[in-house]
Amino acid sequence: MLQAVQSGQLSVDKALDSLRSFPYEDIGFAKIDTHRALRRGFPEVIFCQGKTIHQIQQIVKKMLAGNSIILAMRASMDVAEGLREMSVQLEYNEMARAVIIGQKPKPVNKGIVLVISAGTADLPVSEEAAVTAEAMANRVKRLTDVGVAGVHRLLDNIQTIQSANVIVVAAGMEGALPGVVAGLVDKPVIGIPTNVGYGTHFGGISPLLTMLNSCSPGLAVVNIDNGFGAGYMAALINRLGKGSS
Repeated sequence: MLQAVQSGQLSVDKALDSLRSFPYEDIGFAKIDTHRALRRGFPEVIFCQGKTIHQIQQIVKKMLAGNSIILAMRASMDVAEGLREMSVQLEYNEMARAVIIGQKPKPVNKGIVLVISAGTADLPVSEEAAVTAEAMANRVKRLTDVGVAGVHRLLDNIQTIQSANVIVVAAGMEGALPGVVAGLVDKPVIGIPTNVGYGTHFGGISPLLTMLNSCSPGLAVVNIDNGFGAGYMAALINRLGKGSS
């Protein structure tokens, strides 16, 4: 549109009228936010859980017209195969249950987003955060299986931890690791409570409350298993921080 205005093919008044119109496309079962990238710097993300493969295909088809990258989360292997039938360029991360359609961007932020998982069982959630941050053009490093049951494993990587611009920490069981990490750094830490643990873990409620009640300042907490939300927030923080180019 801006190019059309510049070339004289579109008047300023008509361009303003178009921008004032409702910035979404209604395809019946979904209303696609076509201006999300303009407002937020990243296109609308598809949450695949609960949607049929046909619905996801139709959403992707409409989004391809205006976006160089599309992120689809909580996507099964069947969803990924269904999208491959559309002959689109895609990458499927089975661990994160994430589909990246289009060209993954080169990192534009100099700062590092460090994603830490307390245990191997937390990897699906932490990897969801990592994939999200990478899709949003961030440099991402991963640190796995460094929970508080063997805190020396964490301390052995202290230089990596302290060099990050923003840190995401996924932990289940009692959820103590994000508070420990926040006490070691001068950078923002985002905790993700995971649905990993025994009975009184209460499906992630126990680590959620531990993180919310942490005495370590600089720790923010997202919802249970919300790796996407943590990765997105880490990307926004890294964009604003001193590590941005």
